[in-house]
Amino acid sequence: MRQRLLDVLRLLDTTPAPRGRERTAAHRLRAWCADRWPHIDWQVLEHGPAGGSLFAAHGAGPLLYSHLDTSLDDGAATVNRLVTGSAAPVGPLAVDGDTVTGFGLGVARGPAAAALVAFAGAERGRLLLAGSGTHRRGGGTTGLESYADTHPLPGSAVVAKCGPPTLLWHEPGACYLTVRVTGRSGAVMLPESATPPGGVVAGAGVVLDELARWREAYLAADPRQGQTGRACGIGAIGGGWQEKPDLLPAELRIDLYVVAGDPVEPAALAAGLADRLRARCARSALRDCAVDVEAEPVAAAAATPADAPVVTVARAAWHDAFGAPPPPISGWTGSTDGVELRARGVDTVRLGPQARPADGDPRRDALSLARLEAYARVYRRLLAELPA
Repeated sequence: MRQRLLDVLRLLDTTPAPRGRERTAAHRLRAWCADRWPHIDWQVLEHGPAGGSLFAAHGAGPLLYSHLDTSLDDGAATVNRLVTGSAAPVGPLAVDGDTVTGFGLGVARGPAAAALVAFAGAERGRLLLAGSGTHRRGGGTTGLESYADTHPLPGSAVVAKCGPPTLLWHEPGACYLTVRVTGRSGAVMLPESATPPGGVVAGAGVVLDELARWREAYLAADPRQGQTGRACGIGAIGGGWQEKPDLLPAELRIDLYVVAGDPVEPAALAAGLADRLRARCARSALRDCAVDVEAEPVAAAAATPADAPVVTVARAAWHDAFGAPPPPISGWTGSTDGVELRARGVDTVRLGPQARPADGDPRRDALSLARLEAYARVYRRLLAELPA
């Protein structure tokens, strides 16, 4: 099993699969799988202009799900630098004893490889390694949504993703919020020509301070429902033209990612935040600026009943694999594909190995091969025992 896992990981490592452009990777992976397991009908399901997912089935059975795309684009140095601070090439997959390190192992090449190897050795169930599985603004139809729209859905599913060292059957929802503070443009040599004088970006501190206060209040109101909790953070700030900073921009833009395990209406959240920011800006140099907050929902929180068969079987498999029941957890803030499956009536659990940043390069993840093997065995057992 370890050698097969490494073979899959090396193939994925040499095949970029940026979100929405996974089709080449999906076809390459299909050909590789068909050569090794010719008794299985491996298919590429295409979606969007260049998206692609790998799908295969052993007749009836549960769905084992992970995805092909990575959070960062290993071919987009400029985009990566904005997040990681480095545009240098990322080194190849490396193995040192029990540890494997490489780009995109955590999201989600490690668990995807374990899912593929587990499925290839099973005798029932379905496998979907979907394209467009990572969150993205204006991301369009995902590989999972395209599959669910065109194929019969099973009664149960397993999401193979890295996460906490336990079993999840409840995941939070998420949304993006965009804050725009708009004044009037001007020129640096004539600061009074802008509104406010000196430009709207000069007043960013006022907006950021109020956002920090709002975040504290949002998190303090977390009711901690089920296994989940709340999270919120600023992921991007923009304003002006980098190639011509002698111009004072008219707009300041701040983008936030918001997670909620409890029912939260994104539009209402945006409206409340806008009112708060307008009140704060009215008491500052930004008093003559317009303030707007736009919400883009990603998914709503969803839970599978804790006594559902998929949870019961997964608990037993976990206990046998790791020698103890899955530890209790609360406040989990990772929202992933399970919410989409649950929204369509599919009882779903999520489990997978724990990734950590590799020493020396936070763009690379480190995983234990022994743990990856253990999760692959659990996935194989769940394929054999879960209801179809």
